[in-house]
Amino acid sequence: MKLRLVAVLVGVVVLVLAVQDIPLAFHLQSVERDRLVTQLERDAFVLAGRVEEVLEDGAVAETASLSALIEAYELSTDVRVVVVDSTGEAVIGPTFDVGSDFNNRPEITGALLGNPVTGQRESTTLGSELFFVSVPVISGETTVGAVRITAPASKISGAVNARLVGLLAVAAISIFIAVIAAFALAGAFTRPIKQLTETSERLAKGDLGDRADERKGSREVRVLARSYNTMVDRLEGMLERQRGFAGAASHQLRTPLTALRLRLESAAVAKDQDRDEHLEAAVAETDRLSRIIEGLLLLSRSEGQQVKRELVELRSVSQKRCEYWGPLLAERDIQLDFMCDADTVDVLAVPTAAEQCIDNFIDNALDVVENGSRIVIKVARTPGVGEIHVIDSGPGMSELDREQAFERFWRAKGANPGGTGLGLAIVRQLAESSGGSAELRAAPSGGIDAVVTFPRL
Repeated sequence: MKLRLVAVLVGVVVLVLAVQDIPLAFHLQSVERDRLVTQLERDAFVLAGRVEEVLEDGAVAETASLSALIEAYELSTDVRVVVVDSTGEAVIGPTFDVGSDFNNRPEITGALLGNPVTGQRESTTLGSELFFVSVPVISGETTVGAVRITAPASKISGAVNARLVGLLAVAAISIFIAVIAAFALAGAFTRPIKQLTETSERLAKGDLGDRADERKGSREVRVLARSYNTMVDRLEGMLERQRGFAGAASHQLRTPLTALRLRLESAAVAKDQDRDEHLEAAVAETDRLSRIIEGLLLLSRSEGQQVKRELVELRSVSQKRCEYWGPLLAERDIQLDFMCDADTVDVLAVPTAAEQCIDNFIDNALDVVENGSRIVIKVARTPGVGEIHVIDSGPGMSELDREQAFERFWRAKGANPGGTGLGLAIVRQLAESSGGSAELRAAPSGGIDAVVTFPRL
């Protein structure tokens, strides 16, 4: 990933340099060529001014001094100079023979006509491309000769290309710096990603103790690291709850399974009358096991989920549960009373939550109350919530026991041995999933006032 990012960054820099430097290179070539041509034209006109008197008067002394001057100029600039008279014959030219005829040179012909001539042509003498500048020597209104400066075309091209070398050097340095900066930038960007990848790989192998560094990297990477750590925290909590739940569940299920096995083994070797007794006990253990499993499944389905709530009218729900439990309580001569201080109490709750809470409260109350006692179901409407109270006349519980009673598989001393220890845990889970709460209070009669609340509309 790092190398790909470096390649992308360097590619962008190269593209920018290409878009910028290629047109600039052509422009520099044109500017440098024009500069060289202008310089040679200037030198040619300066020489033309110096040789004007020689061509007019034919002064021999002046000719010798000008020849020395031109020779020094040739050596310093690596060019060739020839001065011709109006007939096209060479009169001064250190590298040419005096009296040589240059009338067949188009640049000389053009200059003798009074026009400066600049260009490039194939030289038959040199056998290569020749660059020339030819200017007329004018005295008054008469052209008395011409001065020509020539140089190999390769010299002009080399001088022009020399300017481009600097531009190429700057581009190369820019690319080199871009590569270094790209590696640094890519490292700073990909290093947190790589660390996060390694952390996630360790998570995939089961290591939940490692976390991503939320302080390094860009803002987006830090946000990703925080989201990752939040996910791992939730996953760790979920797995921890599942491990605890599975351990408690396995412990709780071991007893009824062992009892069921013993009952079945005893029934297999017992006589007819004892066999029936053992089979009935086995059926009872099976029912108990079934209740435990149903409670576990209910908790598993509701835990950690946002369950859709619905409108529930607590008065009618509580009255129906009283009708359901009435006959069973009557068999034990237990009086079941219903009380409500409002015509309707509308709340929001998950489906069947109110019914299951009432059932669990009554079922727990039946384990502690004596025959001939009294259980009261009371529905109340208070600011913001609707309440269901199941009040028994049992022995009651200490404050510590009332706080611990909602823990899974917790059971009070002397509780029904057939209980699962899940009833109140289910009540709290359903109440909290509905946005309410559940608690056990001390009843004025000495028993327990089991309360569950749901948010009102």
